[in-house]
Amino acid sequence: MSIRSIAAVAAAAVCALAGSATADGGHPCFYINQWEGWHATDANTIYLRVSMHDIYRVDLSAGSQELTWPGSYHLVSRVQGSSSICTALDLQLALADGHGFYQPLIAKNIVKLTPEEVAALPKKDLP
Repeated sequence: MSIRSIAAVAAAAVCALAGSATADGGHPCFYINQWEGWHATDANTIYLRVSMHDIYRVDLSAGSQELTWPGSYHLVSRVQGSSSICTALDLQLALADGHGFYQPLIAKNIVKLTPEEVAALPKKDLP
């Protein structure tokens, strides 16, 4: 491994630990404990509020219509290993009702929205 490669890997690790970039440099990361709320606009799209001011869109490969039933279900995430979320693979999401119902959800994409994209969302869709 070259010095340049080692430096790039080290820089990516520092940024990931700081919660500002992924190892691939493409999407900002956040820690699971920074996730503050969520709202599903349909069976396959969830918006997450992170650290009060950031909004992430999570696209699901096979969602659940129950996501759109307000107050009936909880979105939960299991942490295995690192608590940083940088890619959709880091999200271990499930839908639960607190009475035994538990349905795993598979995230296929996660994107941090720009301030312009957040401003363009209808207020009812914000978490």
